[in-house]
Amino acid sequence: MGDRKSGLKKMGIAAFFLPIFIMLVVFAVDGIYPFGDRSFLSTDMYHQYMPFFSEFMRSVKSGRGTDYTWNVGIGSNFLALYVYYLASPFHWLGLLIPEAHYMEFLTYLVVVKIGLCGLTAYAYFFKRGEAELRAAAEKSDAWPGRTYRQGMALFFSLGYALSGFLAAYNWNIMWLDCVILLPLILMGLERLVFEQKPFLYCITLAFSILTNYYISIMICIFLVFYYIYLVCMKKGWWDKFYSLGDFVVFSLLAGGMAAVLLIPEVCAILATDFGDISFPQKVESYFSVMEMLARHCVAVSVEKGLDHWPNIYCGAAVFLLVPLYAVNERIRAGRRLGMLALAGIMLLSFGTNVLDFAWHGLNYPDSLPGRQSFIYILLVLTMCFDGVTHLDLQRKEERKTILWIYLGVAVMMLFVEKFGEHEDLVTGVEWLTLLFVTAYAVVLYQM
Repeated sequence: MGDRKSGLKKMGIAAFFLPIFIMLVVFAVDGIYPFGDRSFLSTDMYHQYMPFFSEFMRSVKSGRGTDYTWNVGIGSNFLALYVYYLASPFHWLGLLIPEAHYMEFLTYLVVVKIGLCGLTAYAYFFKRGEAELRAAAEKSDAWPGRTYRQGMALFFSLGYALSGFLAAYNWNIMWLDCVILLPLILMGLERLVFEQKPFLYCITLAFSILTNYYISIMICIFLVFYYIYLVCMKKGWWDKFYSLGDFVVFSLLAGGMAAVLLIPEVCAILATDFGDISFPQKVESYFSVMEMLARHCVAVSVEKGLDHWPNIYCGAAVFLLVPLYAVNERIRAGRRLGMLALAGIMLLSFGTNVLDFAWHGLNYPDSLPGRQSFIYILLVLTMCFDGVTHLDLQRKEERKTILWIYLGVAVMMLFVEKFGEHEDLVTGVEWLTLLFVTAYAVVLYQM
């Protein structure tokens, strides 16, 4: 037991520090302080978030409060700015930092938050299916062991922490707390539905809404879909009805705990252009499914502008592992179908104007498209994790399946090259992606 806990702790530490180490390597290569004289702060992080944070620190240290300030324009409702940009509890650590080093503080706060994304994703992946593992051990069934599961949880946690979403939007520091909390919120919802334990779900959702209500809108929309999926997996009509009551009550309770900041913010929003909702007049499609799937390729440029391309890269392994999940008979068909349907709904949302409008709080984003991409990424990585941890690689049929899926991916890359071209796809990325998929296929085949 001691060895198990020690191994779990070491993997958890690695899930936190490996993304941080990789980010520091990136800083060193790009000459970002202290490895050079360049700053990590860019675009709005430099022009808005840094000045807002500095004003927040000055207000708190001077005892002026945070409800109003005369230092933004000719005067501004600073509480509204605080709720959207500064409500993260991590910002209070700035009270320990001299004002001359606020820029470095925000820079490395982003790095730490990326590490925390890896840690929470690792916790979520590893906790999935522990009951299945114990049941299989009692039956002496062939099943991947705990060390293997820990390794896979670490691998996919890196995919979450270093995803295309975080590569594109890590400078939106006020969004990152919600990205950190999402794996814990889903873990909490699963406990609420299957174990009648609502505490984790309620607390983490409340923190998410408190830290950034805007990104939490997208999380809440997804939670409705994910709850429907979970309850369909649950047996017994009375249990389903009972869990619905828990879901409604504790979701409202989470919103109620956040109301102290949420209500003033809603009042402030209604006085702005964001409060004017104008529904799309007709349904339009931005791009084809093939073009969207091509965004999973290696070396695809991140999108931050007015185009609608979602930043969904989370490792080339998804091309191999999602189909492997889809055909894995050790996972119930209904469970597989439900997860694939959720992923399909989200993919459709990226490319359809009406659905995109709904996901973004009944408003079109002013640049920075696909802000819900991190939810889709966690969903896809969850399927990948479930797929590889339900494999029985001692069976010849499993190895044949890997081979056939690999050949299917190769054919798909031919189609991507022919029909999925757009300006963010550098020439040859399809074959670079296939090279990585080949490496993953060889590793799985030889295990």
